[in-house]
Amino acid sequence: MRSSSMGAGSVRLAAALLALALAAAGSAPPCAAQPLRRNYYAGVCPSVESIVRGVVAKKVQQTGTTIGATVRLFFHDCFVQGCDASVIVASAGNNTAEKDHPNNLSLAGDGFDTVIRAKAAVDAVPQCRNRVSCADILAMATRDAIALAGGPSYAVELGRLDGLSSTKSSVDGKLPAPFFNLDQLNKIFAASGLSQADMIALSAGHTVGLAHCGTFSGRLRGPSAPDPTLDRGYAAQLQAECPANVDPRAAVSMDPVTPVAFDNQYFRNLQGGKGLLASDQVLYTDPRSKPTVDAWARSAAAFNRAFVEAITKLGRVAVKTGAQGNIRRNCAVLN
Repeated sequence: MRSSSMGAGSVRLAAALLALALAAAGSAPPCAAQPLRRNYYAGVCPSVESIVRGVVAKKVQQTGTTIGATVRLFFHDCFVQGCDASVIVASAGNNTAEKDHPNNLSLAGDGFDTVIRAKAAVDAVPQCRNRVSCADILAMATRDAIALAGGPSYAVELGRLDGLSSTKSSVDGKLPAPFFNLDQLNKIFAASGLSQADMIALSAGHTVGLAHCGTFSGRLRGPSAPDPTLDRGYAAQLQAECPANVDPRAAVSMDPVTPVAFDNQYFRNLQGGKGLLASDQVLYTDPRSKPTVDAWARSAAAFNRAFVEAITKLGRVAVKTGAQGNIRRNCAVLN
């Protein structure tokens, strides 16, 4: 009898647990995101990473601006609607796409061209055609550009789908501005689940690439200019490169010391008052972030570890799966 009673209790417990599980499943959001994983395309397009790497290497040989342009494109994509290649979509008909938002007009064409070339190379392989998303190609190309510039190499997580929409209005308030203070930077990164340490590591993407004169001209001229946090010699150099009447679209290297190397020189620049944007230099002038800058200025290895962790987290932001996305035949055109 005791054995029979315990069996009945177990049955009741199992039934209750099953009911709870079914209730939880019914309340789960549709198309819940599945985790990304390495070697996602091993079964359908095993050569995809080598194909993309080859395209990026060739593109970098043709023009060095490819590195910074590709890295920046990935950041701008992930911060708006998640990592879904929506930033690559061209405006069409009555729709103005993300790339034509004022905050994206400075994105260099070499970043877009890299992804489009890599997509064409992947789709040229019959086994791979229309099996690899533009979002994943951008993630791989970013990793390869960083490695080609001497930065850390890492295993990229894959499995993103391409977004189904791209609108100018979706960019509003989603991207950090060049004049942001630490609180503003932390807030906008936190919106994507990124910590202050992640923000500082990702800001070091400014160790490569260019910035238009208009993004920092206020630090050079005005009532309190030059900005007292700018090294005087560096301020004079910038004033010569960006005179008062220069086209604001003219650009200078973001790292004045090692402009084509992905390294921790970015942090040493901040220590010396050579952060190009106000949002760069504030990482050193604010006592809450200064210790991290000092630590990564001392140790390239520590910075590399932190950067890989941060960019991996960034690559997971609001990825599209299931009915939330698809694989675009043309990265610049919604299916």
